[in-house]
Amino acid sequence: MEHVLRSWAIASRLGDHVGVAREERGALYYVATLAWVGCVADTPEVAAWFDDDIAFRADSYQVDFSGLPMLGFMLRHVGTGGPAIRRLRLAGRLVATGGSGIQRGLMSHCLTTAQMAERLGLGPEVSGPLQQMFTRWDGRGVPDDVGGDQIALSMRLFHLADTVEVHHRENGTDAAIAVARARQGTHFDPAVVDAFCAHADEVLGDLSAVDDWSHLVAGEPGLQRRLTERELDTALEAMADFTDLRSPSRAGHSRGVAALVAQAAADTGLAPADVVLVRRAALLHDIGLHAVPATILDADGALTDTESERLRMHTYYTERMLARPPELARIGAIASMAQERCDGSGHHRGLSGPAIPVTGRLLAAGCAFRTLTEAREQRAPMTARDAAVELRAEVRAGRLDADAVDAVIAAAGQGRGKRRSGPAGLTPREIEVLRLLARGASTREVARRLGITSKTAETHIERIYAKTGATTRSTVTLFAMKNGLLDNFEPLEP
Repeated sequence: MEHVLRSWAIASRLGDHVGVAREERGALYYVATLAWVGCVADTPEVAAWFDDDIAFRADSYQVDFSGLPMLGFMLRHVGTGGPAIRRLRLAGRLVATGGSGIQRGLMSHCLTTAQMAERLGLGPEVSGPLQQMFTRWDGRGVPDDVGGDQIALSMRLFHLADTVEVHHRENGTDAAIAVARARQGTHFDPAVVDAFCAHADEVLGDLSAVDDWSHLVAGEPGLQRRLTERELDTALEAMADFTDLRSPSRAGHSRGVAALVAQAAADTGLAPADVVLVRRAALLHDIGLHAVPATILDADGALTDTESERLRMHTYYTERMLARPPELARIGAIASMAQERCDGSGHHRGLSGPAIPVTGRLLAAGCAFRTLTEAREQRAPMTARDAAVELRAEVRAGRLDADAVDAVIAAAGQGRGKRRSGPAGLTPREIEVLRLLARGASTREVARRLGITSKTAETHIERIYAKTGATTRSTVTLFAMKNGLLDNFEPLEP
């Protein structure tokens, strides 16, 4: 955990000793934090040779990735976990081809990462170095015609920081210095290594404080730009697309779910802010799949219990990855509910009934529908009509919410027509008022929060009580909870 963040801290501190200006440290941050994002592009190639791509990359920090050491490492990991005959066959192909397929995968990694930077609106000072992720000072990396001072300083700093962070964390400062010296002039820039070794105690000191991510970012002037709402959507769409690259069968899945649930939410009568929230949550609901090996995602047969558990944990990782900054936490809370079920049989929390907000219910139904209509390794895609039948069977079994399924099926062009009101016929504005009431707001507070007159607020409250059949604040609050309407995860402002 926090490897990349600590790597950036090491590179940033080291940059102070090799002439990196303070205003350039923002670019260094993005180079360090995005450098490994492109692994989604080379994952199919890595998994084809070495099975568990995550374990392969973790182990690779222990070897200088060039020449005979690299070949020996690959031969030890090729076909990991498979039958001996398969491992021998793969090893023969690896030697015969010289690993050319892996090299192509690494180039794809670099180009993909650079494209991610461009989509996030970052400049050439970020996208350029990212294309040099697998270069080496001695010119024996990928591409093999780039080396020495041709490699951007930010990437030379990251190359060292990325490696020494692992060795320092596992075995201390002496081990970090030893690996830097061992790869000086081959993998690492000699001048960067000299600067690191001369100031290792300072550069590596108190890395435990690095876990305070928000504090570190707040202290960097180059990282203070705030996204507009449109820019945020663009960034989340980029994250969705790159997440779906991890598994070929899931290409376009996240965007498809987002479009479906956004339409369903609007047709259901949710407030515009909730429509935006559930769309953004849908874009990110699978981001936790980055923690699951590709061999599990693309398995063409039944998973073992251990593999199934690793797959089930991806919703936990989704929430964990989106827990900060706070602006993403609310999105993450909904995104992590994609696999929850009304009868408590889902994961990762096992929520049931009223504990699942309406946005979570819509996301679960939308994800299920979209998944059924996509091809997977072990099955052909269903038609939209057959998927609708399957979802209604899930409703009868108590696993999916009936209203959410109806809305998703209608949004997909199947079944019932559009319903433009919420539970009990509540309008989007009445749902907003109901949420405030349930959280203890008075009529005057409702008016202030929504920018309406007290008289208008009183009228909304009267209609809410009439439509829901409630007679007290407690009973109207129970109605809101039962129908999953209290999903804003925000306390009432004073």
